[in-house]
Amino acid sequence: MNIAERAIEMEREGGLSKPAEKLPEMAQRAAAMLRDALNAFVDEDANKAREVFTQDDAVDDLYGDAMRLCLDYMKDPSRIGDGMRICNCAKYLERIADHATNIAEMVIFMVEGRDVRHGMGQEPD
Repeated sequence: MNIAERAIEMEREGGLSKPAEKLPEMAQRAAAMLRDALNAFVDEDANKAREVFTQDDAVDDLYGDAMRLCLDYMKDPSRIGDGMRICNCAKYLERIADHATNIAEMVIFMVEGRDVRHGMGQEPD
């Protein structure tokens, strides 16, 4: 709901500003991760779940890029509102990717009985 609300607000402001250009790719990658994690769950496929881990770094990198662009963008006080909306959306998308990773970790535990969270099983990297 929050992403949709922020998107409506950004559209009213005239569309995507430069820092927001990272959001569509973040959304596509986070959605792919979630789809892959859920498919791994349904298929009880630990290897498919492991593939989700490899996608998380790209989303994290895009999040960092978006945040740096936002900080520079918000040096102009008139852009703070827009910049905060972009920062919020970037954070929401990054969290979706994190949740997908958590699902993938749980799939591995469900299938193999190995706990790979927090480096316990030395799996994600």
